Amino acid sequence: MNYYERARYFKTKKRLGQNFLIDGQIISDIIDFAEISPDETVMEIGAGVGFVTEQLVKYAKKVIAVELDEEAIKELKKLNAPNLEIIHKDILKTDLSEFCDEKIKIVANIPYYITSPIIAHLLGEIDDLDNKNRKKISQIIIMVQEEVARRMTANEKSPSKQYGLLSILSQFWADVKLLKSVGKKSFYPAPKVNSAILKLSVREEPLIFLKDYTHFRKTVKAAFSQRRKNIKNCLISCGFSKEAAARALKETGIDENVRGEKLSIETFAKLSENLKKGTANEKD
Repeated sequence: MNYYERARYFKTKKRLGQNFLIDGQIISDIIDFAEISPDETVMEIGAGVGFVTEQLVKYAKKVIAVELDEEAIKELKKLNAPNLEIIHKDILKTDLSEFCDEKIKIVANIPYYITSPIIAHLLGEIDDLDNKNRKKISQIIIMVQEEVARRMTANEKSPSKQYGLLSILSQFWADVKLLKSVGKKSFYPAPKVNSAILKLSVREEPLIFLKDYTHFRKTVKAAFSQRRKNIKNCLISCGFSKEAAARALKETGIDENVRGEKLSIETFAKLSENLKKGTANEKD
């Protein structure tokens, strides 16, 4: 099947970040990675002109294709598959619970400039314990920029520029695995960067149980607010008192001069709890 020739007839829109996947082997890999059973519903985000969609409908009970571009919608309608529902909507304004009762799998090849907002929309923020979208999702197979994939799977042992807020958000609510790197030539038009396929197995419960998730989010955000500063100065710059920061770092066993990207998620959790305790004591 010549996806390249089919893609050429469609006028891609740069403002929507459209790069259509035209590599048949990668499309086949995505289907395999998704492990779709005949009784499952799949939501495809950024369905485009339907190259992945036309394969998904062969395996799933139902496919819900979410697409923003009106011209692409016209192409999707040509598939005429009885188990395909097409939603002309921005995924960031879409409540997944409106479209299905059971849990669903997500397959997504999205514009790279909105990757982080989409991940946050699907999983919810760290302190969003009752996020409606996340509760509807069992698994996400997503194509992202390779650099972003490295960030989403990074930990405190990774290169410092990779590990950050997106790493912690992704892993707090999902088990994240990088499945495959994808070259530029697999797309039309070819992007300037390589891509990667990720699998996010959504957690029923958060990675760590905490007394105050909002405070944890505040602590993590502070730690990565100024990467060139050490952890103590980052905390102070974001409103924690010098005394509370110093005491919490000592209680947690963290060197004041270390940077946030060297702390594991578990260490951040302990630091947050100690900061919370210290701040409460200051008010008493």
